[in-house]
Amino acid sequence: MDRFDAMQAFARVVETGSFTKAAETLHMSKTSVTQLIQQLEARLRVRLLNRTTRKVNVTADGAAYYERVVRLLADMDDAETSLSSASTAPRGRLRVDVPSPFARMILVPALPAFHARYPDIQFDMGVSDRRVDLIGENVDCVVRGGEITDQSLVARHVGDLRLGVYAAPSYLERAGRPLHPRELEDTHHRIVGFLWARSGKVFPYAMHGQGERVEVLGRYVLAVDDGNAYLAAGLAGLGILWLPDYMAREHLARDELAPLFEDWQLDPMPMYVAYPPNRHVSAKLRVFIDWIVELMGEHGPVLDRRGS
Repeated sequence: MDRFDAMQAFARVVETGSFTKAAETLHMSKTSVTQLIQQLEARLRVRLLNRTTRKVNVTADGAAYYERVVRLLADMDDAETSLSSASTAPRGRLRVDVPSPFARMILVPALPAFHARYPDIQFDMGVSDRRVDLIGENVDCVVRGGEITDQSLVARHVGDLRLGVYAAPSYLERAGRPLHPRELEDTHHRIVGFLWARSGKVFPYAMHGQGERVEVLGRYVLAVDDGNAYLAAGLAGLGILWLPDYMAREHLARDELAPLFEDWQLDPMPMYVAYPPNRHVSAKLRVFIDWIVELMGEHGPVLDRRGS
């Protein structure tokens, strides 16, 4: 039995709650994972996991052992890093998931510079706005807009995106230009709805101006759960959009979008990098997070909200 493989398999079974999922994320067969756990329990002479036909639960001894194993695996990774060129050149595969507009407009165009700096890091990048099971899908981290409500994750606030309200000229020609946010509740106006992954619902946007605060929900003919589709719907004239500056900029320059309610302000959208608390922050993950902070410093630096 390879003790390292056995400990890694045990940790992944605990994290995923499944021998099958653990095997998938480790690129091993379920039989191999089962055998490694059995051999580990035999060596330790203690039951680490309680198995039923439906689920796997960690025992009290297993939970205590898991905490030690996670620290040991992290120490081993640090030891290898410190004794190799990885101390100056992080390497390996990094699994991340990022919002589609952020990937298309900010992250992917900047990747050549990142690759020149860290040529030995390989990305498996999911591009979505969906809710990701980081443990079950073996994802190292996600980049997300909006507050992180999952208390099981470590979330680092990396920036704030300024938002504006926009509409395509074709929409304004058809529906007219609204002068006050409350007009968006009128029957002849439409928004493009965005379905947030955490709830699957469209939420109102809070706007501040003229001495009042207004929450606008509006009516829609289309609601989507992807940022690129959301933007495309607005450009097609299907409704009014709330967009971060970086998504609107080039379309404003080409007169494909027009700004609305410029005397009003919207709360900025916080951006976070989130990862599991028991996932060791490896050198490659650390430099990726630092790079995201750099990118957000250009496109949406963290705002000082003490005065707001």
